[in-house]
Amino acid sequence: MQLSTENIPFVQEQLSGDFNLPVTNNEQQLTDALAAAVNQLIQTDFARLINILYRIDISEKTLKETLEKHAGEDAGVLIARLIIERQLQKLKMRAQFKPPQNIPDDDKW
Repeated sequence: MQLSTENIPFVQEQLSGDFNLPVTNNEQQLTDALAAAVNQLIQTDFARLINILYRIDISEKTLKETLEKHAGEDAGVLIARLIIERQLQKLKMRAQFKPPQNIPDDDKW
């Protein structure tokens, strides 16, 4: 699932409790702001960052593999992409298992 204008607000909402992100409909601006916030946490409160990643459900293995595979790149950007990707996976799963809205009244419990 790609990050699109429709699901940027969902990602922002999901991350608003952990990161102070600007309201935007631009994927690059969201990624850049999230990367800056992640880099700030790497420098100032690494334990909090690890806690956030755990709650978002980004595995330690995935994190480690990504950072090793792209060793020369900005860790904040890499982690931001992982966070956005995971939020999109959650959105896709919720859409898959959303109960149908058009159930006749006679069939409702």
